[in-house]
Amino acid sequence: MSVIDNYNYIINSIQSFSKRTTLIVVTKNQNPDVVKLLIKNKHLHFGENRVQETLTKWQKLISISPEIKLHLIGKLQSNKAKEAFKIFNYIHTLDNEKLAKIFERLENNSSKKIKYFVQVNIANESQKNGISPDQANQFIKYCINDLKLNIIGLMCIPPVESNPNQYFKNLAELARANNLSELSMGMSNDYEIAIKNGATFVRVGSKIFSEN
Repeated sequence: MSVIDNYNYIINSIQSFSKRTTLIVVTKNQNPDVVKLLIKNKHLHFGENRVQETLTKWQKLISISPEIKLHLIGKLQSNKAKEAFKIFNYIHTLDNEKLAKIFERLENNSSKKIKYFVQVNIANESQKNGISPDQANQFIKYCINDLKLNIIGLMCIPPVESNPNQYFKNLAELARANNLSELSMGMSNDYEIAIKNGATFVRVGSKIFSEN
């Protein structure tokens, strides 16, 4: 199947579960010519893991199609925050006070406002990024009330080789407790389970770009 065939399959699958879930096509390591196929197909939301790759790949594409929305879904180092601020519309990996303060300063000196997800280390895995669930409420309130950041929802990556259902449920409960309506959860292997638990953004790459 072609990239567009795979894309159409994923879109139809998502819409069979939910009409309000947005597909973020993860384009890390993908050739811009392949990405252009999806842009020509009117897709607007794309996810990248690394700031430098995004700048190299997307600056020209955005100049041609300014309606594109870029989502940072990978770990962000504080020294890359300024560059990330310039090109991304959504940050899915806000997880510490230092980074939040940097974005506050950047927004105070700009007319641009970003939409943020707080990344939660939903299973408290030592090797994973994200704020711990027991610190999430305080951090969310700090970002919203003190820094005035537009926190729209929560993001998580469940443990590998485990049933993600309970972790998605836990993230949804945490979002409801903080009056947040958006959930960034679910990837190629578990997006259907995520949608059943209320995901409003799913991040899919390999199932679109792999050859079936």
